[in-house]
Amino acid sequence: MRTTVGIIGAGPAGLLLARLLHVAGIDSVVLESHDRAYVEHRQRAGILEQGTVDVLREAGAADRLDREGLRHDGIELRYDRRRHRVDFPGLTGGRSVTVYAQTEVCKDLIALQLADGGPLLFEAEALAVEGVEGTRPTVRFRRGGVEETLECDYVVGCDGFWGIARRVIPERDARVFERTYPYAWLGILADVPPSHDELVYARHERGFALLSMRSPSVSRLYLQVPAGTDAESWSDDEIWDELDRRFETDDDWTLRRGPITQKSVTPMRSYVHEPMRHGRLFLAGDAAHIVPPTGAKGLNLAVGDVVTLARALAHERSTGSAGLLDTYSADCLHRVWQAERFSYDMTTMLHRAPDADPFEDRLQRARLDRIAESRAASAELAEGYTGFLY
Repeated sequence: MRTTVGIIGAGPAGLLLARLLHVAGIDSVVLESHDRAYVEHRQRAGILEQGTVDVLREAGAADRLDREGLRHDGIELRYDRRRHRVDFPGLTGGRSVTVYAQTEVCKDLIALQLADGGPLLFEAEALAVEGVEGTRPTVRFRRGGVEETLECDYVVGCDGFWGIARRVIPERDARVFERTYPYAWLGILADVPPSHDELVYARHERGFALLSMRSPSVSRLYLQVPAGTDAESWSDDEIWDELDRRFETDDDWTLRRGPITQKSVTPMRSYVHEPMRHGRLFLAGDAAHIVPPTGAKGLNLAVGDVVTLARALAHERSTGSAGLLDTYSADCLHRVWQAERFSYDMTTMLHRAPDADPFEDRLQRARLDRIAESRAASAELAEGYTGFLY
């Protein structure tokens, strides 16, 4: 099998890259180790930055997003029983975010790819990437028990943190930057309308909590818990009682309760692999970087990567110049480190560390007070949350 761009992984990064290349007239093949049902139902991020929404519209992949996505013009910060709203459009010149689950983005892109894009092969496990330092790299993969070879001009690893693509880069040529956190998120899906019409980020002496949603009838909520927590160790009543405590305010706001349909625990880490290119291999999305979910950046960073790469490949096709491909890693990493900084700041401002002392406690409150009292500080948060330009 032969193509111009071999893409490993049919998550949002790989699928959107394939779509952008198709629009640009560049052929590709996408290899995905799981079946279609798995890809379309794995729960991940749900906040799309303004730039991500714009890209999906330009790619012709936003029909359902525009009908069903929930535009949000702000978030609420909650601490010391007080509430402060951050107005995104008023602070950023009109930018907003949209609640639309990653599962839905994948469904939309899969449907488009199967209808008019290049080959999208499910249950095709990538086994090895070879020859990336030459001009004809290959991907060996297994499908239906048979090993096959995909010959490419370029290979793109969109196969996540545990994928094979990143391992191709020799250790001598790589640098890894990592931070692990001593807490995690216990997340639930609940069949109950959201208790607020925008996301609520709560800092409490017992730990962080987040009120989010998947739709007007389904709530998504999170509790800070110790790293390594088993989700089933919390009963439904215990979860709702703890959410009640952490969201408490001095007004008459109440938390709506309903049947919990899913529980999971998300570990917290920051990770960056440099560089994001080796020869004719390019990394995108979680294969190259991980952010804690507090800043809602993971999916959006992946979109930024593939927009940058698609633009570079189209430039090379039309001009013969590899200049934008040569700067791909540096261009992406500049944006990645800004997102890492923003996510780290949000995480450390809102979560209570197990060994936190009174000094750190006061600093967190001072940072939140600064946002509540200063337009400049609120604008900094709003600009970071709604997205760094692609």
